[in-house]
Formats: sequence, C-alpha cells, structure tokens
Amino acid sequence: MKLITAIIREQQLDQVRESLISSGITRITVSRVSGHGAQRNEEIYRGRRIVPNLIPKIRIDIAVNEEFVDPTIDAIVEAAKTNGGMDGEVGDGKIFVTPMDQVVRIRTGERGGAAI
Repeated sequence: MKLITAIIREQQLDQVRESLISSGITRITVSRVSGHGAQRNEEIYRGRRIVPNLIPKIRIDIAVNEEFVDPTIDAIVEAAKTNGGMDGEVGDGKIFVTPMDQVVRIRTGERGGAAI
C-alpha cells in the first residue's frame, strides 16, 4: 500500500481528476495549499527585489494498492503538465510516494488493502 501525494497547479485539477477517473482511480482527497519551489516569481519594486507570498496550489492524496501505483502516477503526470503535455513548465508540481503501514476503514473495521 502506498500514499501518493501530488502538488499541482490549481487550474490543472479538473484535467488530473478526469485522467485519474479514466485510469480507474476514483477515491481521492483534495486540499488547497500554498508554497513555492523552483519558481522565480520575483518582482522589482522601487529598485528592490521583492519575493511575493506563497503560491496557491492543490494537494491530492490518494491511497492505493501496489498495482495502482504506476497507473496513478502516469495519470497525474500526463494531466498536470502545462504547455500542452509536452515538456511541461517550472511549477507544474511534484508527486511524492510514501509507504503506508496500515489502513483502517472506520465504518467496518477492515484493515489493509481491503480498506482502501
């Protein structure tokens, strides 16, 4: 079992969601987050360099069994790229894959892969 966390541009959410659904991934959690990475959104104001506030992004969390890891990552990468899906651009986002030791469905008490 893995937890896949993707940080993407806000405007790419609908495309990523549709891509996940067409890949058979329907259970996701979406949050609004702020941050910055390699983007250079500096501005010059009155001769001084100003670094603006954090950039709004979308965080998607998806718990999957092992056989769904690669299809999930592929669906996110293809849909989250800007620039028409070519090479993408700085700021398109990141995907983190972390192992999950245990999952418990509260309603039924199921554990492990069956709880996903």
